[in-house]
Amino acid sequence: MDNALQEKWYSCAYTAVGHVRKINEDAFLDAQEQGLWAVADGMGGHSRGDRASQSIIDALQNFKAGPTAIDSVNDLMARLSIANDECRNLANGQVMGSTVATLYLSGNKAHLLWAGDSRIYLLRGEEFIQLTDDHSLVQELHRLGELTADEAENHPSSNVITRAIGVAEDIEIQVRQMDVLPGDRFLLCSDGLFKDVKQSEVADNLSLPSTRQALEALVNLALRRGGTDNVTGIVVQVAND
Repeated sequence: MDNALQEKWYSCAYTAVGHVRKINEDAFLDAQEQGLWAVADGMGGHSRGDRASQSIIDALQNFKAGPTAIDSVNDLMARLSIANDECRNLANGQVMGSTVATLYLSGNKAHLLWAGDSRIYLLRGEEFIQLTDDHSLVQELHRLGELTADEAENHPSSNVITRAIGVAEDIEIQVRQMDVLPGDRFLLCSDGLFKDVKQSEVADNLSLPSTRQALEALVNLALRRGGTDNVTGIVVQVAND
């Protein structure tokens, strides 16, 4: 790894199949050299979910930064569109898709691209923020005021998502840009990591001294709570000046 890049940020990634599922339909990209990270959570069953999530990671794998950040984000969008087409071609009329949460760091900016309910969090000093909005039926009902936050958290349809790669001819990717500060710590994760863990517990564990300690604690907590789904996380640490 380039020393200059290594001084800017570093990361730790892990995925576990959990205690119930037989196949890990999650996939991740930990490309520190490119300042690019992604988590994808596949769906479809009969080995289609893992193929969908891996198609996304394969499409992002050889990314190289463009002349400008806009060029780079456009390239990432194009790669996700390619993954969308591939999923639809492989599906053969069946359900085959995947969420995606992507973080791209360039200079002092962070670019987030996502679809579905995989999340990106930020720990900045004492402040803990969910940066992504879930594209889910429950979250939509909550936004419309039809469900309280507590009702949304425990709703039986919490796994119904409204956006994903591979489910429609045209992809719907939400994009966000934000400033990055020295010491920022990001967490990308599939829903298997957070759905049985309180937000306060995510924040507490994410604040542990090292990225590895934080990620191990988060994954182990999700597994202790039942591990009913695949569990995947990436912790990205921006270096202090």
